[in-house]
Amino acid sequence: MNIDQARFNMVEQQVRTWEVLDPRVLDVLQQVPREDFVPAHYTQLAFADLSIPLGHDQVMMKPVVEGRVLQSLALQGNENVLEIGTGSGFMTACLAALSAKVDSVEYHKALSKRACEKLKEWNSEHADKITLSTGDAMTDWEPGQQYDVVVVTGSAPDVPERFLQWLRPGGRLFIVVGESPLMEAITLTRQADGQLQRESFFETDVPALIHSTRPEPFKF
Repeated sequence: MNIDQARFNMVEQQVRTWEVLDPRVLDVLQQVPREDFVPAHYTQLAFADLSIPLGHDQVMMKPVVEGRVLQSLALQGNENVLEIGTGSGFMTACLAALSAKVDSVEYHKALSKRACEKLKEWNSEHADKITLSTGDAMTDWEPGQQYDVVVVTGSAPDVPERFLQWLRPGGRLFIVVGESPLMEAITLTRQADGQLQRESFFETDVPALIHSTRPEPFKF
């Protein structure tokens, strides 16, 4: 496989055609080596228009979805970012290239360990901006600070209230909400008066965060 040509085709024929036009986002998707972050036995599919299994019922999002997520965030380069769901580490790397600092938390220790190894191998100055941790962001894990941007790479039926507490005034949260197979990618921006401004971006379907599903209704 011609890696450079495959990456170019991914960006130009998949991502750009799905209305991802931010030049910084397109450049990052060209520069960060996606093939290094996919599991080894999926290397040939690194640039395909599909979700790549990571194990533990988790997936690496389609390139078009990754592009839309990054564009929706409108990062300017000076933000402190919290990523909930490290996964493969690829989005973590992209976020680091577009912001000032990234903290990322992953539920599965095995995924976090592998992402850590791949990020260390990533030959970029941006890798030094990244801090990884493991924990359950839905229940007891706490970041100990607030952020300009919170990015949730999994879905939830509704926006978890605890995630909103990690936003600074003016900060924004990206999350996919709803039930499979039809979910909505949104941002919530905290206004100066504490109110939240909601903006909808696109429809998608991504795996749910651990412990985020609605409980089954009680049956008599």
